[in-house]
Amino acid sequence: MESQKKHSLQFSFEFFPPKTDKGVEKLRAVRDRLGALKPKYFSVTYGAGGSTQQGTFDTVMSIRQAGFDTAPHLTCIGASRQDLRELLQRYIDNDIQRIVALRGDMPSGMHSSGEFHYANELVAFIRAEFGDHFHIEVAAYPEFHPQARNAQNDLDNFKRKIEAGANSAITQYFFNPDAYFRFIDDCERLDIKVPIVPGIMPITNYSNLARFSDMCGAEIPRWIRKRLEAFADDTDSIKAFGEDVVTDLGHQLLEAGAPGLHFYSMNQADASMAIWKNLGL
Repeated sequence: MESQKKHSLQFSFEFFPPKTDKGVEKLRAVRDRLGALKPKYFSVTYGAGGSTQQGTFDTVMSIRQAGFDTAPHLTCIGASRQDLRELLQRYIDNDIQRIVALRGDMPSGMHSSGEFHYANELVAFIRAEFGDHFHIEVAAYPEFHPQARNAQNDLDNFKRKIEAGANSAITQYFFNPDAYFRFIDDCERLDIKVPIVPGIMPITNYSNLARFSDMCGAEIPRWIRKRLEAFADDTDSIKAFGEDVVTDLGHQLLEAGAPGLHFYSMNQADASMAIWKNLGL
């Protein structure tokens, strides 16, 4: 963990583009509440094959116009160089200086990945086209990418993204801090020195969490699953237990020298704010 202790702390929150007018209004209120905590930036996700591209752009613009720094996600699967060039130029024209560069998932019904196959190619493309304009974040997987052939293959992929020009990384969420500590030790052995900010997921709904985790390969430790299952539909108990678990995780990460935290907010403020307060941030 030595390499991570040298970086200054940064905190950020992730949103997804709302699909309805009511969702847009709700997110505006959430943004303002979380914005009062003065995070480094808000990131905004991007659907498979850019399926929420306009929603992502509109959400990013709304956050930027409210005076906050924001980092749009950008996926390269199924995208052409020209489309990405134009979108990145629109971001430059609107004073966006941070990008989260991802491979993304293949859109259903599509059989070719297009002009890009991996996130490191997207990072290299952004650097070649726009120099150092963007601070580029990439994804890291302490519990390994669900499609990785093995642990070493996954680490090699991560290193390629850093060598292509990424400035820092955000991890997939996890609940086992040892997975993060071991991942950082592995990165140090590969001479990877960029800040790797752990992503944390507030727990507010067990069935949603289980579904997300199965999809993205994040492990919910058995003792946490069993406790959450035992609460059944008792939402208050789920939230109180989840708050304790994720607060404890945040404490362990920060005390060990993690360079900040990235909150997967799910477009909600209460759970993230409770954890933030418990951590004394």
